[in-house]
Amino acid sequence: MARNKIISSNRPGGRQIIASNRKARHDYSILDTFEAGIALTGTEVKSLRAGRASLVDGFATITDHELWLRNVHIAEYAEGTWTNHAPRRVRKLLVHRMELDRLSAKLKEGGLALIPLSMYFKEGRVKVELGLGRGKKSYDKRQDMAKRDADRELARYAGRRAKGMG
Repeated sequence: MARNKIISSNRPGGRQIIASNRKARHDYSILDTFEAGIALTGTEVKSLRAGRASLVDGFATITDHELWLRNVHIAEYAEGTWTNHAPRRVRKLLVHRMELDRLSAKLKEGGLALIPLSMYFKEGRVKVELGLGRGKKSYDKRQDMAKRDADRELARYAGRRAKGMG
């Protein structure tokens, strides 16, 4: 037991980020986030430990009362043999039934999508953070960029004023 405590104390929170999807927050307004486990093969886990994953075009769907992660690229393991995995295969996500039912109801409303925001190791297991998001229109993106620029300008002004230059 002491061995596990040493390992978990080396990493704050026991969370080691593998990949994140920064474009998702730009293209979607995220309404809710949740965590799901993911069913992987051995070579996929080894490739993830090397940090070789991309969530850019990924999304999740509910089919036959199961949650599936689609279009996520996990590169083939370099030292793998004929047992290597397909890079863009469909992977099953592991969630509780109640959570799946709640998500299914929200997705049926329409206009919402499940987008992978990040993939990480948590206590030795691979987890995916999914976001329930609604696609942004181009004018929403422009408004966000304008707001970000205005906030940055205010922060610059406050910094100059604090230093006595403005």
